[in-house]
Amino acid sequence: MGTQQQHQLEQDDQLEYQRDHHASEAGLVQGLRKDDLELEALDPKKTTTYEEEEEKENLGVEEELSVERIFEQQIVPSWKEQLTVRAFFISFVLSVLFSVIVMKLNLTTGIIPSLNVSAGLLGFFFVRTWTKFLDRCGLLKQPFTRQENTVIQTCVVASSSIAFSGGFGNYLFGMSARIAQQSTDNSTSDIKDPGLLWFIGFLFVVSFLGLFSVVPLRKIMIIDFKLTYPSGTATAHLINSFHTPQGAKLAKKQVKELGKFFSFSFLWGFFQWFYTAGSDCGFASFPTLGLKAYQNKFFFDFSATYVGVGMICPYIVNISVLLGGILSWGLMWPLIENRSGDWYSNELSPKSMNGLQGYKVLSRTLIALQSQLRGKDVNNILPIEDQVSPAVTSALSYDDQRRTQLFLKDQIPAWFAVGGYVSIAAVSIATVPHIFPQLKWYYILVIYLFAPSLAFCNAYGCGLTDWSLASTYGKVAIFMIGAWAGSAHGGVLAGLAACGVMMNIVSTASDLTQDFKTGYLTLASPRSMFVSQVIGTAMGCVISPCVFWLFYKAFNDLGTPRSAYPAPFAVVYRNMAILGVEGFKSLPKHCLLLCTVFFGAAILTNVIKDCIGKKRARFVPLPVAMAVPFYLGSYFAIDMCIGSLIVFLWERVNKAKADAFVPAVASGLICGDGVWTLPASILALAGVKPPICMRFLSRAENDRVTTFLTGKA
Repeated sequence: MGTQQQHQLEQDDQLEYQRDHHASEAGLVQGLRKDDLELEALDPKKTTTYEEEEEKENLGVEEELSVERIFEQQIVPSWKEQLTVRAFFISFVLSVLFSVIVMKLNLTTGIIPSLNVSAGLLGFFFVRTWTKFLDRCGLLKQPFTRQENTVIQTCVVASSSIAFSGGFGNYLFGMSARIAQQSTDNSTSDIKDPGLLWFIGFLFVVSFLGLFSVVPLRKIMIIDFKLTYPSGTATAHLINSFHTPQGAKLAKKQVKELGKFFSFSFLWGFFQWFYTAGSDCGFASFPTLGLKAYQNKFFFDFSATYVGVGMICPYIVNISVLLGGILSWGLMWPLIENRSGDWYSNELSPKSMNGLQGYKVLSRTLIALQSQLRGKDVNNILPIEDQVSPAVTSALSYDDQRRTQLFLKDQIPAWFAVGGYVSIAAVSIATVPHIFPQLKWYYILVIYLFAPSLAFCNAYGCGLTDWSLASTYGKVAIFMIGAWAGSAHGGVLAGLAACGVMMNIVSTASDLTQDFKTGYLTLASPRSMFVSQVIGTAMGCVISPCVFWLFYKAFNDLGTPRSAYPAPFAVVYRNMAILGVEGFKSLPKHCLLLCTVFFGAAILTNVIKDCIGKKRARFVPLPVAMAVPFYLGSYFAIDMCIGSLIVFLWERVNKAKADAFVPAVASGLICGDGVWTLPASILALAGVKPPICMRFLSRAENDRVTTFLTGKA
């Protein structure tokens, strides 16, 4: 499962909640098989009760569940047979859907949930429906296998992840004049406005290098080090369970629930549209906690998307985000704003890094960064060749033997990977400077010399924590290349472009190794995984720019603070590039001191969390999750907490059904609201505007409006 996704807290920083989320997701998927037996009552004689399992565990009796023995009689198709036309057709359709969803999230809060469960589930549903129809007509030639299901999931995740790593909500859009007007420089120099063709060209020459950089290391990552890759493992368990008789029946019920809440979410988005005829209109601007709270971004915005996101995320993540919003917008920013004229000039733009904006951006970035750099005890979690992992026995199980044999069967030659990397790098070095003249060829050459080792580090860390550091490496490139180029030679634009080059390499590298893990556990060939990833990446290089272009043309205020799609991290990235060129001396008074205090507090919190044990640590908030609303506000945190409340109440009523259907319901809410964005964009392009503006005023303002209207009449 790539981490689209998600998965994604501000996918911009690949927030730490993904580690907790995917670990819980892995447990959920494994638990679905047991819960499904209870739900379906397929074979009561073979059903083992929880009490019996607990008793066996207490007696030290271990029963190894061999997944591959269930599929022992099934012939594993060749790698070419796993790559079917229907698989890539379904992948294309789902890629468009998921790219719209990721783009919408990327241009609003930047918090992108894991959509991989939805990709595997919907891929299974569409192809299984099609093959059943052909089978009844006597036209089915090739049955639907778990390997083909894995190919679909891989392709969809590879494509939709470009909607984030492509930089449409951060570094690419940060180059535009619209964002420059809101940033520190506020100038018309060092800018490059969006263009569909150069977007596509840039992504094509930088997005494939990461795939070739880690291919020679796949055996080391998957077999020798036995890295976990929780997302890839969870996805594999899900796909394996779908293709058993029990799993197929459960999947049908899950899809039914997904479709029900998809329809509700879509219709709810359609209904809300009628009341959004102007700025600050509609349910999304409902001051549910009062007008003063609304001014400080405390309100419920009736977003089905973020209620669904909250249902997927662990409780501690949602609570941490809410606590961060209370700490920042409830306490810190009002207090600092009162120091206007002393700590910073009161004549500065609200978006200036020399003013209040500087406190927001630096605080949030450093809190997130320290969590990514926090050390781990690798001796406890990293199995290596000459060290036996606590979870791995000395003798390979039947499953491991079969999986290893097939994983090593279809080798991808090292010369192919090296040759591909060198060839694409050469094309990129020759091409990118024509797109960005400020990014000289020798800057790109230096990046490509270091990129393979950084891609390995990112893929390696992702295997341990399920946590990609792509945005962190991208920020390093911003500061390094921006400082190297200097302000006189377009350092801002060079830094942002370098960020894109670096982010795409390390991001696709971790995505591919996740897919290799999924393929290893479902017996999908590494070759089919690689081809699927390449095709998915190529799809994403076209689909994602087109989706962004649709948003850009449909919403004239896209990227502005008061719009429905403010793209807040585009300003953040541009200000980081400016900071890299100008230095920390340009920051407002006491900014670095406050950042240092919060940096230390975040480290201390994480140390405490690591030392008090898992049982008590689950009550300690995550600093990296608390950092997100420092810049954005708390409105989406309230949505997410409502999602958590729904899951909590559901689990109290029926935990088995909640575990089985929460992902489907959440995915339906997210997908339905995301799909509504397409017709909303088309209506905007056609000049069709909503008929009503629902706006909320204070009593005094309402009296003035009434007096004005009455007097005019």
